[in-house]
Amino acid sequence: MLALAGLITVGLLLALIMSRRLSPLVALILVPTAASFATGFGLRTGGFILSGIQVTASVAAMFVFAILFFGVMTDAGMLDPIVDRLLSGVGTRPTHIVTGSALLALLVHLDGSGAVTFLVTVPSMLPLYQRLGMDPRVLACVASLAAGVNFLPWTGPTIRAAAALHVTTTDLFRPLIPVQLVGLVFVFTVAYWLGRREERRLGVGDRRDTSGLAARALSDTERALRRPRRFWLNVALTVAINYPDPAAQRARVDAHAKAAMLMAAVVLAAGALTGILKGTGMLDAMATSAVRVVPARMAGHLPFALGLLAMPLSLLFDPDSFYLGALPVVAAVAQGLGVPPVQMGQAALLGQMTTGFPVSPLTPATFLVVGLCGIDLAEHQRFTAPFLFAASVLMTFACVMFGVFSW
Repeated sequence: MLALAGLITVGLLLALIMSRRLSPLVALILVPTAASFATGFGLRTGGFILSGIQVTASVAAMFVFAILFFGVMTDAGMLDPIVDRLLSGVGTRPTHIVTGSALLALLVHLDGSGAVTFLVTVPSMLPLYQRLGMDPRVLACVASLAAGVNFLPWTGPTIRAAAALHVTTTDLFRPLIPVQLVGLVFVFTVAYWLGRREERRLGVGDRRDTSGLAARALSDTERALRRPRRFWLNVALTVAINYPDPAAQRARVDAHAKAAMLMAAVVLAAGALTGILKGTGMLDAMATSAVRVVPARMAGHLPFALGLLAMPLSLLFDPDSFYLGALPVVAAVAQGLGVPPVQMGQAALLGQMTTGFPVSPLTPATFLVVGLCGIDLAEHQRFTAPFLFAASVLMTFACVMFGVFSW
């Protein structure tokens, strides 16, 4: 009963968001709350929501700060010299800009944090995209790809998988190094292809000199807001503020407060969703039911099958529920049928909250990247999810090719 309710809840939620029948904020609150009441939990639903919100509250606070800070700094023109320097270095060719975005995200994600990756990559590169009229979905896509494929021994999914299976992160990760290299080649191939597509859309073609695209005419209002002489103060986190006049300060905060509060509310709503799914037991029930339907004759194919399904499973399970709840059960079943548990962990790392996290409604980082890029969640999912899934599938086949596991 709970497993079916959980599956219906997540499926309905995704359908409503992607079809734009409901806004993400409304859907993330209404659907799981209705499911909790429908399954008999009644007023206990409030406690589930509170526990979930407590987990995501810090992320929401960081989100409000990020939007307000980077918004005001953009108004003050702090990023203009950086954008100009980047333009002089890579030119205005979209292929260079998109591949550079992927490289920046890849390097920043070496610390293992998707949120930090998006907080650094998007504000740094988005002004370039805006200057040239490029599609911000491309930036969200390549940043998501780079962060998703770049799973490392110290990232959350790897640590969780190692802890759940009682193996070392080295045992999990080392055989996947050549597989990850295949994934990274795919990331930069997609980035180059998306860049070429943007060149065609913008009418740039194969020309090397595209400096005409870099010209940007500021309006009188924008010019009045610029503070070019305070660049180094802004870089040093503005020891002296840009807008001493209180009225100007309120105006700048008000200009970005709506977006900040809306996306913070969505992050808190995502916390309510995970809190309800965990508190009601729907996540655990879905994991247990999934294990029961696996026939014994499929044992040898379990790692390969899990690798193919790992990325979509990110839409159903948050990291803790999958790696600490579902994976040990799946691995135990597989071990009983002769499949080493470490192979199940490696298969999971090919997509479950790695390539899957940037589009999952269960992770605050998803709402962070769409909020910073100024795009709709449904747009981001439709545009980016196919590339993320393709990366996961490609790495799964690479695992077979390199002998990590068999078909």
